[in-house]
Formats: sequence, structure tokens, C-alpha cells
Amino acid sequence: DYFESYISIASTVPSVLCLLGNFLLVNRVPASVRILSSLFIMLSIFLVITVLVKVDTSSWTTSFFALTIGCVVVVSGASTIFTSSILGLSSCFPMRNSQALLAGQAMGGTVSAIASIIDLAAAADVTDSALAYFLTADIFLVVCIMVYLLLPRLEYSRYYMGSQWEHPSLATTLPSSPLEDETEPGGSAHSLPQSTTVPPLRPILRKTAALGSCLFYVFFVSIIIFPSLSSSIQSVQQDSGSLWATKYFVPLTSFLLYNFADWCGRQITAWIQAPGPNSRLLPALVLLRTIFLPLFILCNYQPRAHIRTVLFNRDVYPVAFTTLLGLSNGYLGTLTLVYGPKIMPKELAEAAGVVMSFYLVLGLALGSACSVLVVHLI
Repeated sequence: DYFESYISIASTVPSVLCLLGNFLLVNRVPASVRILSSLFIMLSIFLVITVLVKVDTSSWTTSFFALTIGCVVVVSGASTIFTSSILGLSSCFPMRNSQALLAGQAMGGTVSAIASIIDLAAAADVTDSALAYFLTADIFLVVCIMVYLLLPRLEYSRYYMGSQWEHPSLATTLPSSPLEDETEPGGSAHSLPQSTTVPPLRPILRKTAALGSCLFYVFFVSIIIFPSLSSSIQSVQQDSGSLWATKYFVPLTSFLLYNFADWCGRQITAWIQAPGPNSRLLPALVLLRTIFLPLFILCNYQPRAHIRTVLFNRDVYPVAFTTLLGLSNGYLGTLTLVYGPKIMPKELAEAAGVVMSFYLVLGLALGSACSVLVVHLI
């Protein structure tokens, strides 16, 4: 009953500590070192998990569960350093590149959900399915390392990153506009002193507080619902015995639909960036997402011990709610996350990106803890 919540806690709480460490290392360790190190750590852990697929753990299930949680903790920490470092690095580029980065994250979730469904349909044995699933992750991580090593060879990357590739602190001219999308080739630039100290936290927090709070609440609400609540909503046709109701309902209507909707929401920000970073409508829309909590609770969530009422007793309701949850998460989360580094001076953009990632992970960490309480109350 609580497995998804345990996984959520193990994957989000360590991320907060890793983000704090990453912020302290922004001006001390080059982004390339942080990114490649985290990728190799993730690959190592996934290789161990892949090997364990073929190991009989039936005689030590408790220890295996503890080992699994430990692997989740390490992978989550490395993934957090990787993601926040990449986000900070993307602040050197035009806004469309930051948007593409965040859309790519959601695309990864969609590909993962599709792979899960294909394995579920094609594999006769659960062990073969898991082996194929984790081998896919291993291959993607290897490709990711190769592509990142290719990045400094691209003329486009070298133009925008400049000395950033070798030195973690960016030294370029300030943009004429807070959301300036491009730096004009040949434009005047003056070098700022290279710093190896911890970035000034107070001015960054002060300037990003509103956007950070919005980002925090977007993911706080989302992680409470997905996957702890949404993956336990069963089809109302469960008793019919159909494959749709018993086998494919949750993978399709929870995992795949949410990730695809999240991807679409992030992609929409490539064409529409509204409301703006200083708009009062942005926090209003973020707070409005609170309504998703009672909506999902009143769907056919099973098992139920305290709240017996099922108000939305048709399968179309969780489908509609999940679609709106994913779309709003992708759109509002991407807007706030991209706005954060862009409203800061260029030399503080990478540090601001790490701080915004901290708001995101803090929302996930507290939300995952609250998800246990919500599940218990239902």
C-alpha cells in the first residue's frame, strides 16, 4: 500500500542535501566535472540493478528492499546534481534551449512509460521484462554520456558557453532585458573577475522568492497525487476481468498519460510564455491546482478505509484529471523554472538555476512525505 510513497521519499529527500552541496560547488567545481561524475555514478548503480534482476532474492526480500531503496537514494542524488548542473549550464543559452531541456525531461518520462507498457505486453516473464527495462536505462545513460562529450565540439555551444566550459563561473555582459533571449554576436562584453567562492545566496533568494514559491507548490501538489494516488485508482470495470481494466488501465491512464501530458505542457512553453514572471495570475494559477487533491481522492481509489465516498465513478474522470494535472505541471513548472535564472544577472544565472532546482526538489520532498499521510487518511 505504501510502496510508491517509500520510493517517492527515497528519491526526493536526499535530493535536497545534494542540491545544497551542488550550490556550494557551483564556483569551485566545473559543471562538466559535476555532470560527468553524476552520469557515471547513475550508470554504475543501474548496472548493479540490471545484474540483480537475474539474482534470486526470494530468501532475503527485506534486505533486497533495503538495497533497492539505497540504490534509489544514490541514483536520485546523482540525478539531482546532474539535473541542477545542466539547468544552470543552460542559463548561458537562449531561453528556448532551457525550455527544450525541460521538455526533454518530460519526454524521458514518456519514453520510460512506453517502454514499461511494451514490456508488460510483450514479455511473458516478469524477469525478462525487468531486464529489458533496465538495459534500456543503461543504454540511454551511455548515449547521454557520449552526447555530452560531443557538446563542447559544437560551434553553437562554444559560442554561448565561452570560458564557462572550463570555469564554473560565467563572465559575460548583463542582458539589456531580464528575459533577453539572445546575445548578439559581436556584442560588447566585459570580463568579470573569476570567483571560486560560494555565490551570494541572499540576493538570489530575494529575487527568485516569488517564482521559487510557485515552483515549489506546483511540484508539491503533483508529487502528492502522482504516483501515490493516481496509480492506485482502479477502473470501475475491474470486475469485468478485461485486459483494459485489470492490466493496462493504470499503466496507460496514470503513468503514460501523465508523462505525455507533462511533456505537452512543457512543449507549449516554446510558443507561449504567459503569464510573465511578475504577473499575479501566475501564483493564482499555481494555487488553483490544489483542487486536484479532492478530485483524485474522490475517484475510484482502492483500497479505501476512511473516505468511503466515490463521487467520480466513471473511468473518464481520472483520465481527464490526470491530463489536466500533467499539462498544468509541465506548463507552469517550466515557466517558473525558466524564468528564475533569466531574471538574474548573467554571472549569477547558474547559481540561480541551482536555487530554482532546490525549490523544485524541496516541493517534491515535502510532497512525497505528505503523500504518505494522504494515503493513510483515505
